[in-house]
Amino acid sequence: MRLDKYLKVSRLIKRRTVANEACDAEKIYVNGKAARASYEVKLGDSIEIRMGKTPLTVKVLKIAETVGKDTASELYEVM
Repeated sequence: MRLDKYLKVSRLIKRRTVANEACDAEKIYVNGKAARASYEVKLGDSIEIRMGKTPLTVKVLKIAETVGKDTASELYEVM
């Protein structure tokens, strides 16, 4: 799954276009490297979101095309 879509489905970022713009601005890092929106997310990847005051780092636990709002947090683990 593409990084921008994963960020939207997991509800880490509200809209896919915002996720795409964040990737272009190098505010999203995967495994310590700036990632493009087209990066293919894999299980175990570490995603760091550097938007706002405090960076958020999560570990990918699951990949799913669609999830409900209440189960979106099961896709990742906050580190």
